[in-house]
Amino acid sequence: MAAKVIKVVAISGSLRKASFNSGLVRSAVELSRESIDGIEIEHVDISELPLLNTDLEVNGTYPPVIEAFRRKIAEADAFLFASPENNYSVAAPLKNAIDWASRPPNVWAGKTAAVVSSGGGFGGGRSQYHLRQIGVFVDLHFINKPELFVAAFLPPQKFDENGNLIDLEIREKLKQVLLSLQAFTLRLQK
Repeated sequence: MAAKVIKVVAISGSLRKASFNSGLVRSAVELSRESIDGIEIEHVDISELPLLNTDLEVNGTYPPVIEAFRRKIAEADAFLFASPENNYSVAAPLKNAIDWASRPPNVWAGKTAAVVSSGGGFGGGRSQYHLRQIGVFVDLHFINKPELFVAAFLPPQKFDENGNLIDLEIREKLKQVLLSLQAFTLRLQK
């Protein structure tokens, strides 16, 4: 019998073209294809989602772009979030996406998640902690370890000019996060 393939939706909270957080997501997708059996990661772009406005909900339906996004979330087994830190919190685009998918019925509920971040100083750590608090309300189950906070501006260089991860040590740590997410997801699905 073939091993179950875990379907992971990866979301970057940054819309910037050369975003380091999007670079972490791209690396996760590469790792899933190259060196991790049983996990399939799809990067879902949130840049086209309108700001949450319940006036856009009509008779229990949402605009097509929101319906498509919610369908991707509903079909996933798990999530990988990569969030920059803005004002000690998650980035607004990510919070907006979480809010849309938590509208009735909440399509995040009961699923597993991991969060990674890249930024200055603490590497986006406060955004991770706030995202975990949000996850409690929407019924997401985050892995506890390993944690990955990338201090992007300290030597050695971790990303190239296009935001692609080039640091092999960070790439290995990202792989460990993905393996932990996979194991936790399989454990909870039993």
